[in-house]
Amino acid sequence: QVQLVESGGGLVQAGDSLRLSCAASGRTFSRYAMGWFRQAPGKEREFVAAMGWIAGSTYYTDSVKGRFTIARDNAKNTVYLQMSSLKPEDTAVYYCVAGPDSRSRGVNEYDYWGQGTQVTVSS
Repeated sequence: QVQLVESGGGLVQAGDSLRLSCAASGRTFSRYAMGWFRQAPGKEREFVAAMGWIAGSTYYTDSVKGRFTIARDNAKNTVYLQMSSLKPEDTAVYYCVAGPDSRSRGVNEYDYWGQGTQVTVSS
């Protein structure tokens, strides 16, 4: 089992930056691909970013490329999502996930989920 706890969400203005953190505990963190999904009101949960346990293998959905950066610190069992140039359409609940393959983009392909943290971007 892997337990995931997100933090860092909040209310910001368009153009601001925010960093989300996800603390993991349980089984060997460094062996899992880690990622982030988000779900806006009335919309389906969507893939945002993911990375493997080897540095350099990162993946992003097109709408956040160049603005969001995923990173992990295996020594701290923590994964981060640095979000810059935030837009109102980035407003959503953000979920941290863990799974076997960082190339996966489906909600059913990740085994572990955090409880989510709300990000609200005002215009």
